[in-house]
Amino acid sequence: MTSDEKKSWAEELLKRKATELGRLPKKDDFDEPTRSRIKAFLGPWPRALEAAGLKEAKPVPEKSKKRKKATFKSKNQTISARQKLERHRTKSEEQNTFDENKMKNIKKEIQ
Repeated sequence: MTSDEKKSWAEELLKRKATELGRLPKKDDFDEPTRSRIKAFLGPWPRALEAAGLKEAKPVPEKSKKRKKATFKSKNQTISARQKLERHRTKSEEQNTFDENKMKNIKKEIQ
C-alpha cells in the first residue's frame, strides 16, 4: 500500500464510521490497532477528522498587533553571546588602560 492509499483507507474508514454512528467518530469507537493506524496515516485525531472532511479546520488566529510588537521588540533586544563577549573585552581593555594610566600617574608623583 502506498502512502496515498493508506491515507485514503483511513479517511474512508472515518467516513464510514461517521455515517454509521450519525456523529463524528471518537477514538474510542475504534480498536487500538485501527486507531493507531489512522493516527499514523493522518496525524492527531482532530487533523485526521479534518483530513477525512468530517470537521472544519479551525482558523489559526493571527497574533495581535500588541503581541507582534512585543515579539519584534524582544528579538531586537536579544544580544548574542559574541556581542556580550565583545562588550566584556572592551570594558576589560578600558579598565586595564585606566589602571595603567593610574599607575603611571602614581609613579610620576612618587618621583
